[in-house]
Order: sequence, then structure tokens, then C-alpha cells
Amino acid sequence: MLTRKQFELLMFIHERLKETGVPPSFDEMKDALDLRSKSGIHRLITALEERGFIRRLPNRARALEVVRLPDSVTPGFAAQRGRGFSPSVIEGSLGKTGAPPNAAAGAPEGDAGEVVSVPVMGRIAAGVPISAIETHSHSIPVPIDMLGGGDYFALEVRGDSMIEAGILDGDTVLIRKGNSADNGDIVVALIDDEEATLKRLRRKGASIALEAANPAYETRIFGPDRVRIQGKLAALFRRY
Repeated sequence: MLTRKQFELLMFIHERLKETGVPPSFDEMKDALDLRSKSGIHRLITALEERGFIRRLPNRARALEVVRLPDSVTPGFAAQRGRGFSPSVIEGSLGKTGAPPNAAAGAPEGDAGEVVSVPVMGRIAAGVPISAIETHSHSIPVPIDMLGGGDYFALEVRGDSMIEAGILDGDTVLIRKGNSADNGDIVVALIDDEEATLKRLRRKGASIALEAANPAYETRIFGPDRVRIQGKLAALFRRY
């Protein structure tokens, strides 16, 4: 997964290399990301290198190579009701193997570029849990080749507790329905049948921990009978 700043830096380096063939300087990267010091750029570059997105070339000053970019969905599709989305797939959220979603068994059939309508079921808290998931408010079109087998719904994110997982306030998350999840998955959890929240699932013995991706929020721990999994994160969409 990439944080927002990691993604912004990766794309800035990529675009600069495409335009000039020369990577940007640390000062240029610092100014582009509006950071106060170059130490923050060093940390971001190290994180991108550790995740396999960039490579530092030996024996050459400020030499960087973009190895790969995050998986992306079909660009330019228009959302309903005049909403323009720039979609981003959260790295690694579609499966442990990194396979594209249409490689999953039972993937829907359809022509490349075809879209399906996915219902938006209200808002989900990435912060303090809010009321349980609302009823269907509207739908968004999603490229069919982005979906694996199973049923999907979407939710609008409110709050900042998942920012270090690259999920921001105002994003729309695509959720694959299901009542089970692996340790470490980002899930929609229903607490006491009243509160819905988007968090990372951690099992601690017989208890369930819902873990934020923001140090400002505490991990909440519940008994297994208090939490029901509604689905797992598959992708997100972001408006610009």
C-alpha cells in the first residue's frame, strides 16, 4: 500500500522522467510535495524503494528509476450524476498474489471497457464509527474487468483514520461482500449491529481488534460476538 505522499512522490518522479529523462532534485521533490525538509523526501524514497516501486542507480548522483506504478483502473470513465472520478486501486488489496481481479474464479464476463452499476450504500466512518450502513443512495459505474467473482457495493468515506493506508476523507471505497476476512485485511465492520466502520482487522486470541491507519486513533478491541464483517476492501475511487 502507498500513502498519499508516497503516491504523489512516485507520480512526480515518473512524470519528470517522462518529460526530461532526468529525475527531479531533492529540492524539487520537497517543493512539489510541500514538505519542510529533505529528510521527509529521503524517508518517502526509502519506502518506495522497499516496496519495489523505484530503484536507486549506483554510482550516480540523484539517479532514480521507476520500476513500476500502482495498479490502475481504466482511465477516463465517467461517473453518474456528473461526478468525475480519478480511480486508484489500493496496492495489494485485491488479493495476496497481486493478480488482477478478473483473474479470480467466477469473474464476470464482458467486453473490455464495459461497466457495471455498483450501488453506493451511504457513508462509512474512517474515524469514530457512525450509524450503521445506510440504504442505497445512488450508483457508480465500475469497469467490469476490475471486478472478480462475488457481489460488490460502494461507500463514501468520512474521516481520516485510514490515511496511512492511502484512504482519505471523501474517497469512495469499493467493497466485496462477505462475512469473513484474513488477519490484516481492511474491512467494513458492523459493531453491535449499530455502528459501521472501515478498519484493518486483527485477531487477538478470541478477540477482534479494529485497527486504524493513523496514530491519532486508538485500536478498538471487541469480543467476537460484537463484530460482524460486511465485506473486504477491493479498491477506491478519488475525485479531483
